[in-house]
Amino acid sequence: MGGTVVTDTAREEIAQRDRNLNRVVGPLGLAANIVNIVIGAGIFVLPAAIAREAGTSAPLVYVACAIIMGAVALCFAEAGSRVPTSGGPYGYAEAAFGPFAGFVMGALIWLSAVLASAGIASAAADTLGALVPALRDSFTRNTLIIGAYLVLVIVNSRGAAPGARLVGFFTIAKLLPLLVFLLAGATIVQNITIAAPASAGGFGRGMLLAIFAFSGMETALGVSGEVRAPARSVPRALLGAMAAVTVIYIAVQLVAQGVLGDALSSSTAPLADTLAPLSPQLAQLLLAGAAISMSGYLAGNVFSAPRLIFAAARDGFLPSILATLGARRRAPVFAIVTHAVIAAYLALSGTFVELAILTTLAAVGIYILGCVSAVVLQRRGVATVGAPLGFKGTLIAAIIGSAGMLWVAAQATLSEVASIAVALAIIGALYLAVRFLRRPRS
Repeated sequence: MGGTVVTDTAREEIAQRDRNLNRVVGPLGLAANIVNIVIGAGIFVLPAAIAREAGTSAPLVYVACAIIMGAVALCFAEAGSRVPTSGGPYGYAEAAFGPFAGFVMGALIWLSAVLASAGIASAAADTLGALVPALRDSFTRNTLIIGAYLVLVIVNSRGAAPGARLVGFFTIAKLLPLLVFLLAGATIVQNITIAAPASAGGFGRGMLLAIFAFSGMETALGVSGEVRAPARSVPRALLGAMAAVTVIYIAVQLVAQGVLGDALSSSTAPLADTLAPLSPQLAQLLLAGAAISMSGYLAGNVFSAPRLIFAAARDGFLPSILATLGARRRAPVFAIVTHAVIAAYLALSGTFVELAILTTLAAVGIYILGCVSAVVLQRRGVATVGAPLGFKGTLIAAIIGSAGMLWVAAQATLSEVASIAVALAIIGALYLAVRFLRRPRS
């Protein structure tokens, strides 16, 4: 494992990793980034998917998920206050357990990101088909997916600045439809029925999808190396953002369920269908907003996730060509293209729900490793930048978070678990192969 005991020298190297970065992001900026990434495009389609699995107990799914994710967020807040480095959870795992754990964490974050990207691309194509029926046939759908990734590759290959501007545009554009939905939908809610779960299996499958909705903080925390006063800012931003996300998700589910009732589970565009009785124009606005939000998520994903491939190649774990920067724009073009090609292939071959569940299973590994890392870092007294949070209930939170994640993972089918197991085996084999090739020859 590269040594489970991490030396003081190794921790000092981790602490100095971000010495050339400017810590200019405050707690509000970090919280906004977390909310932006976590409240991605899934909110426009998940209310129906969760209702299909859990029925009228769907709001309770979000509550249960919020408890588990709240425990995980507390652990991440503790770890983030101790090792606030670029890469976020990658740094927590590396500081606690060494380079192998850090490599596995980084690989899982990228795997989760590429699966989520593919799932959202699939959902975006379906949403456009609902908005324009002529786009529903499979050839046109596949063309839209390939075309979207092609445009994003071109934009991001021109450098970080154009990619960042595109993400900023979509971030603003996607918030308006959600606000319209909550304000307008609340006026036509007729009856909200919340029942106990009909079956543990259905409730558990709903949890698998809800974890997908709550995931993303691990990506947002990647900018921790540029956060001002991180020992205080990271915990405040993370906990505040996740609380806001929980309120928004439950409110959206309640409005949709209160208007559509049993029809919610069969909807392909639940938010648009919710407002259709009030105004067809508002329904069209929600469909357009969903397409914009999904496009925005894809833009952010293709902007940030390829940097994980680039970093792995830079550190010698992937072919060096993936670490090549463009001569003029200094963008990791080969990493961007590789990420986009893999995501497009997955989007063409899978549905939103299938890919969302696989994303959740990858995230389960991220969150369990993050929880355990928080406990280890706290017990060893690791603190690389200032006084840490020092949350006294870290062990309890880690137990709740890890146990909850294991229960959620147990709801997956054998084939779903096998897919993630194969990915983990490949990750481990890659690390061992690189270690073997790097071994000094006598």
